[in-house]
Amino acid sequence: MEMKFPYSDSNKRYHTLDYFYKQKFHSKVFKVSLNAGFTCPNIDGTVGYGGCIYCSKEGSGEFAGDKNENLLKQFETIKTMMEHKWSNGKYIGYFQAHTNTYAPLSVLKEKYELILKQEGVIGLNIATRPDSISEECLDYLEELSKRTYLTIELGLQTIHEKTAKLINRCHSLACFEQMVKTLRRKGINVVVHIINGLPYESKDEMLETIRYLNKLDIQGIKIHMLHILKNTPLETLYQKRPFPVLSKEEYVQITCDQLELLRPEIVIHRITGDPKVEDLVEPHWLIKKFGVLNEIDKEMARRNSYQGEKLDCFSETKR
Repeated sequence: MEMKFPYSDSNKRYHTLDYFYKQKFHSKVFKVSLNAGFTCPNIDGTVGYGGCIYCSKEGSGEFAGDKNENLLKQFETIKTMMEHKWSNGKYIGYFQAHTNTYAPLSVLKEKYELILKQEGVIGLNIATRPDSISEECLDYLEELSKRTYLTIELGLQTIHEKTAKLINRCHSLACFEQMVKTLRRKGINVVVHIINGLPYESKDEMLETIRYLNKLDIQGIKIHMLHILKNTPLETLYQKRPFPVLSKEEYVQITCDQLELLRPEIVIHRITGDPKVEDLVEPHWLIKKFGVLNEIDKEMARRNSYQGEKLDCFSETKR
């Protein structure tokens, strides 16, 4: 007898962000991606230079607002676009580009509070590094989480030290784990970013990253496919020492294997990459994002599998 996945109201066999928001807020919820003009300690020399080798000049904020516009203009532009599709939606301000806790507390407060004041905003998502949240910022985030829906997004990408060194992450796994624990002690939601297809990583190593995260108290995950962008150190590496890039079929298989290992309550905030076509070097199959999503759905259906399928606690509920 086929079981209905408990965290879905559609054909999805994993815990989508859309489903989570509908259940929590009883409304369509949109993230409004913003570029607040921050930099990164891995760029300015505080912990390293040049940034992570895959990072574009936008600081992983290709689809955030225009940094040459003020935050309110960015917010209103994107909100207006969304209102054409859903007139009664709610909004989460997503501080996306670069490291969004890497500034004096007074600056952070000014930018965060400005967005929270906007009509329809119910929360903030703040993307940052685990080595870039000061003690005074943590205290403020704790207070903030008590009056709005707050999520901190931490970049991890991989648990493997050799890969972390290659991609120039410049923080340790211990630093990441400690920050997850600190944020959770303060009652703050945590979403973790990982990347599949990092140079020279095996499928088993990608699955090990998921097994590690599954043991932590995290509320969500973003699964990205590595994309090689023009004018990045990663492109230079790829041209000098070409490394295998995952095919769409390989990515789909690995991602479905990862979903089967994740606790069902962990929300999947993203499940593929989303590069700008004009900046993309490889892989070209990423351009058709919805095709990738459909292939993941089809593969999970073919397996008759669900998120958490290979966990004992989930298997018992199917009996």
